[in-house]
Amino acid sequence: MSRLNRSDRPYDIVLFGATGFVGELTAEYLAAHTPDGLRWAIAGRDEERLRRLRERLPGSADVGVLRADVSDPASLRELAERAHVVATTVGPYVRYGEDLVAACADTGTDYLDLTGEPEFVDLMYVRHDARARETGARLVHACGFDSVPHDLGVYFTVRQLPEGVPLTVDGFVTADASFSGGTFASALGQFARGRQMRAAARDRRRHEPRLVGRRAVTPTGAPRFAGEVGAWALPLPTIDARIVRRSATALERYGPDFRYRHYAAVRHLPVAVGGVAAVGALVAAAQVPPVRRRLSALLEPGAGPSPQKRAESWFRVRFVGEGGGRRVFTEVAGGDPGYDETAKMFAEAALSLALDDLPPTAGQVTTAAAMGDALTERLRAAGIRFRVVATR
Repeated sequence: MSRLNRSDRPYDIVLFGATGFVGELTAEYLAAHTPDGLRWAIAGRDEERLRRLRERLPGSADVGVLRADVSDPASLRELAERAHVVATTVGPYVRYGEDLVAACADTGTDYLDLTGEPEFVDLMYVRHDARARETGARLVHACGFDSVPHDLGVYFTVRQLPEGVPLTVDGFVTADASFSGGTFASALGQFARGRQMRAAARDRRRHEPRLVGRRAVTPTGAPRFAGEVGAWALPLPTIDARIVRRSATALERYGPDFRYRHYAAVRHLPVAVGGVAAVGALVAAAQVPPVRRRLSALLEPGAGPSPQKRAESWFRVRFVGEGGGRRVFTEVAGGDPGYDETAKMFAEAALSLALDDLPPTAGQVTTAAAMGDALTERLRAAGIRFRVVATR
């Protein structure tokens, strides 16, 4: 793999979209945790806002400021050429993300984002994976709560099970947290793009090489009472299971026949029924453009929960893995999933790509395939818990 002239680039990491809600949290985390000598910069379209942000950061004199705009592909190309790693918070990605992916793939620059949009990930694979493999760029999507705890949690669980045998893992997500206007608007946009999402998935399947001699599947489970976690299990139609499947496809450690199912865990049946009804109502409402716009206006993009609310928020993902006569219960858990912990995961993933001795990968890759052990250990050191609860 060619890394082009990476040693000549002025920045190890550039954070694009740094003045958004999650962008600022990520910039603050990087400012507090970057090792001495690491060269990094914040980037966006409003240079004055970027400078004001830099003034609030510890060690701000060492942080670069770069102007780039999603409406100006040349500025994105220049951004990619100046960095080893570009991490972007600018979404919805299906609308604003492709030109930066293209620039990174073409210049051999590692790329990370926070997307939870399956359509975007599939489109980027079809259009830019081959070029990224040629240049050595690693294109890593879903580097926040979508989908790091689930992808690395399954990876951690698999490593507790025997090798070379069929494996099954079920994940059960529980969380208490708020979301921002941008997240809500992005979700509504995804609900409205079912047809485009299915078309992108079909196109990806036509381009992806078939897995030979192994199998990795992520079927949608049926709602059920899951005695293993003492809660009602509701299938979660998020991007997370797809990311897990791609990690299982890439890594032989997942065994010759791997299955993963992804659920929300809800203690009380009335709450479970109400949640299903609420999601169904939002999906239906998102199909009507005037209603979708009115709902999006209820929460202003760029705003998010207060520090107090985030301090009270938490998440927990329990995994049940089986194979080779062994059963293991594991857990990944932390604080506010949507913002504080997402910023932590995102920043540590960027630091891992920039600094760690990682397996040789290129093209569109997952966090588990690109950074598995290294990123897991980084997140444990940063306070996100990965633990074995029980084995049988």
